[in-house]
Amino acid sequence: MGEKKCPNCSKWSSWSTDIHETCEHCGASLGGKDLEYHLIREKENKANHEKWIFYIKETDSSFVRNSKIVGNFFYTIYMAIITFLVWLIAMMPG
Repeated sequence: MGEKKCPNCSKWSSWSTDIHETCEHCGASLGGKDLEYHLIREKENKANHEKWIFYIKETDSSFVRNSKIVGNFFYTIYMAIITFLVWLIAMMPG
């Protein structure tokens, strides 16, 4: 447990390194820019996850859902094979 200076009121508040904590004096977030970055990054991760070609939506029919599951499986196998081949090529000169 430590202390952090509030970016809003400039008073010291107890802080346990959680970016979601608030100032004891004014109630402002102690996370500051770290909290903003964290929230933007979470939003970007969610958007990227939903843009994935094999993302299964609740509105997908069972045929589309199963097709995406199979597609994701074969994509994983494909990437494993490609990764192995790249590793094998990298190990050959050594």
